[in-house]
Amino acid sequence: MYQRIGNLAYKKDLTNISKLCDFIDNPQNAFNCIHVAGTNGKGSTSHILSAIYQANGYKVGLYTSPPLVDFRERIKINGEMCSENFVIEFTHLIEPVIESIQPSFFEITVAMAFYYFSIQNVDIAIIETGLGGRLDSTNIVNPITSIITSIGFDHMDMLGNTLEKISFEKAGIIKQNTPIICGNIPAVAEKIIRSESKKKQAPIFNYLKNSYSTDLLGNHQQWNIGSAMQCVTINQHLLPTSNHKTKEALLNVSNLTNFLGRWQIFSEHPLVIGDVAHNEEGFRIIADALIKTGREIHFILGFVKEKNLDKIIPSLPSAKSYSFVKPNVIRGMEPEETQNYFHKYSIKGSTFTNLHEAIHAIFSVVSTNELIFVGGSNFIVADLLTLKNDNQLPF
Repeated sequence: MYQRIGNLAYKKDLTNISKLCDFIDNPQNAFNCIHVAGTNGKGSTSHILSAIYQANGYKVGLYTSPPLVDFRERIKINGEMCSENFVIEFTHLIEPVIESIQPSFFEITVAMAFYYFSIQNVDIAIIETGLGGRLDSTNIVNPITSIITSIGFDHMDMLGNTLEKISFEKAGIIKQNTPIICGNIPAVAEKIIRSESKKKQAPIFNYLKNSYSTDLLGNHQQWNIGSAMQCVTINQHLLPTSNHKTKEALLNVSNLTNFLGRWQIFSEHPLVIGDVAHNEEGFRIIADALIKTGREIHFILGFVKEKNLDKIIPSLPSAKSYSFVKPNVIRGMEPEETQNYFHKYSIKGSTFTNLHEAIHAIFSVVSTNELIFVGGSNFIVADLLTLKNDNQLPF
């Protein structure tokens, strides 16, 4: 529902998820887990951790959101999605309490993941928050370690309009006497996290600032790997790992976990990249990476309705062309509205009915040494992956 209608579907309460998990015997208490929050980087960090523990021989549950193509991308064990039959069986299992509890879609998926990981007896589960932290449905877990990857401006209508307020919501995942790891976080945000960790006597650690070789593209992944590596280091007594296997894992994160949509290359000539960055901080990182390619850029962008593009547009590097499309969801911003936003900054762009039309139009004029970037939301990258799977791309 949140993917379809936005913040109207967001429930600032843990009552429903608690009742739902009570009904299925609180599966979240049946396994060890690592809880990951953050404005950006939480999905990457979660997949990195999964890859590391998989390569070291553990059975690893991974819960992330939103999916890009298949709902079951949310719930994986060692990179494999849960079965369709399991989804159906779980839906039947909770049917008796649906009317009385009236859980949200997200609450059901969280409970589903917890139940799956418990019956599959995972060695460790990596649990990514959906939104915020303090009141996120995943926050009924008791993790062995918590991670906050980054803090920036996103979902301000639900989390607060200052870094301090957003930081407080993210810091809500900190548990009593449980280690907390800070990723690449502004000083004002870290101050709040340190204050909350002190209240809960939670040991606090920073991400490891080394340089790691990885298959994940973009320099920003070094922060995410650093957070994951600090977590692995802290938990050596519970989950021993070898340096050799961990290094191998970092070179194969995408394959081990079936990780999609992060600086994903769809073509080399021209270079076609899709990325799910969708907020100010995310686009600053992407802009830096795009500039470093040294190529002329063609943007194909699609956003959701509530997105404040005044925070994003100034972050973008100059480009040879801009194309605007509507993501294939109800919440999608009309391309003409996107065009109007960009016009305020004296940037001209063309509108297209859909991504398929935009890609074919750009591909007819782009040269092989130029770059096409497709992004703006998870949904536009999902559309790109769908076109790829249906063999409807010209590359």
